[in-house]
Amino acid sequence: MTDETTSRPPRGPRRGLILGAGALVVAALVAFALASRNSEAVAQACIPAQETLARVAPTATGEVAAVSVHSAPRLAPEIAFTGPEGEPLTLADFAGKTVLVNLWATWCAPCREEMPALDALQEELGGEEFEVVAINVDTRNVDRPRAWLEEHGIDDLAYYAENEGTLMQTLQRSGHVVGLPTTILVGEENCELAVLKGPAHWSGEDALAMIRAALGRDEG
Repeated sequence: MTDETTSRPPRGPRRGLILGAGALVVAALVAFALASRNSEAVAQACIPAQETLARVAPTATGEVAAVSVHSAPRLAPEIAFTGPEGEPLTLADFAGKTVLVNLWATWCAPCREEMPALDALQEELGGEEFEVVAINVDTRNVDRPRAWLEEHGIDDLAYYAENEGTLMQTLQRSGHVVGLPTTILVGEENCELAVLKGPAHWSGEDALAMIRAALGRDEG
């Protein structure tokens, strides 16, 4: 008679330990892949962004003091989303332009509260050199976000979205996202300069000074 216990998967704490160890291995592999990608590329593609980073770092004060400016520029995350007409996009499509990537959802109260400020920032500094790329990540009632923006007069921001949940999963694995809103400053070389995990007053003078520094502009 076959001993069925020999073919059964581990149970209880032992199985949990095995699954937990497996998850740690996967996380380590993801982290290693990201680190390898950046260590290879930063030495080349992101060297010009070091000067930009040096200008941005001192501006993380006041209302944007919580912005975490990197010690060295790194490649921007590889994420896919759609544009205003549903066209497929990645951050690489914005190369040559400084972008403030903001992830938001209609169910996120702090996200809704900071959208007018992001809209005002786009109105103030948006153009050929800079854009606020606010990406909606709602996965239900996907027609609601665009309607919400219209209802609240948010009309300077172009509508970007990723409503399948893939973008959030990608940025959670990379450590960019622990909640919403999350904002990533990406320089014109498509190199990541800073991250903010939480809201900020993006139309205030401190935020304007940070973006102007990223653009190499003087105050005012």
